[in-house]
Amino acid sequence: MRVFSVRILLIQLKRIGDLILTTPAIAAVREKFPDARITLVISSEGKALAPAIAGVNKLLVMPRGFNGFGAAAAIAGGKFDYCVDFTRNDRSALLVFLSRAKKRIVSFRIKMRSKFRTRFYNEFVPHRMRDTHTIDYHLGLLEPLGISNASRAVRLDLPKSARVTADELLDSHNIKKNFIIFHPGSARAEKFWNAQRWADVINHAANKHDVNLVLTGGSSPLEQVHIGDIKSKVRHQIVDLSGRTDLLTLAAVIAKARLLVTVDSAPMHLAAASPTPQVILFGPTNPFHWRPRESPALILQGTSTSPFTEFVPKQPRLPMNQISTEAVIDAMETLLSAPATSPRL
Repeated sequence: MRVFSVRILLIQLKRIGDLILTTPAIAAVREKFPDARITLVISSEGKALAPAIAGVNKLLVMPRGFNGFGAAAAIAGGKFDYCVDFTRNDRSALLVFLSRAKKRIVSFRIKMRSKFRTRFYNEFVPHRMRDTHTIDYHLGLLEPLGISNASRAVRLDLPKSARVTADELLDSHNIKKNFIIFHPGSARAEKFWNAQRWADVINHAANKHDVNLVLTGGSSPLEQVHIGDIKSKVRHQIVDLSGRTDLLTLAAVIAKARLLVTVDSAPMHLAAASPTPQVILFGPTNPFHWRPRESPALILQGTSTSPFTEFVPKQPRLPMNQISTEAVIDAMETLLSAPATSPRL
């Protein structure tokens, strides 16, 4: 039986985007402790991404309610040396308590927000998410483990099956040449951009470039109505893959694209793990915390006609309809004029 020198528990129970942006921290822990046994706890939502997360020895899915008893029991018997809580809520605090780790790490904000949860930790890192990019926040929590100056690169190790499925899907729709993905959907309707503007951007791409056009999105009725409205206004042939890909297949399709044009949503983070350039439309969410930084991306928000180059931690919520069609087309043309790169996923 293999003997591990160190046992480390990492807890990330938030959304898909948060989990993807935790991968630099996971990689940094593995690099610092190459012989450690690393256990990662994720939410049920994150399970779809699990096969692409490298550097972890054991992965536990933590459903809500009594269905999470098995994962909790596994943590209680884990004999951990270190525990890092990226989530910072009541559920994650309970798991930290059950871990009985010698060093239990969280942001110092817990001391200010919850006297009850404070007692479950013994290391409080002076970082808070509102002041930093999400990746920097995650990496900052690793300082008590002696980790600093780690790479910020998002890392996904897509299984071969996802890449094969992506190839088959593209072949079945006769997508042989360069293609542009347009991802207009989100779980939040406040992130929807005007359907006519989407259609104008897509029509421009078809008129100016020899490319295939691809739509992606979720299967929810809300997104499907929005996507249907866009398709009704597009004057060119477009392949609709919305609701037809799982998360890893979508990541593999994005990795092969010439360009991704998307609202602030999970595909933005998937593209950040590949060299695929992207134009990202931000509305009520602050790009300071969530934007890609290690991949080619142009960020649009508000009434500015030029992509953002400076970001601040505090700014008012801005409606999506402030972003002009011309700004998106200009950003798209800028990235299409650059040499294409090869997929690395």
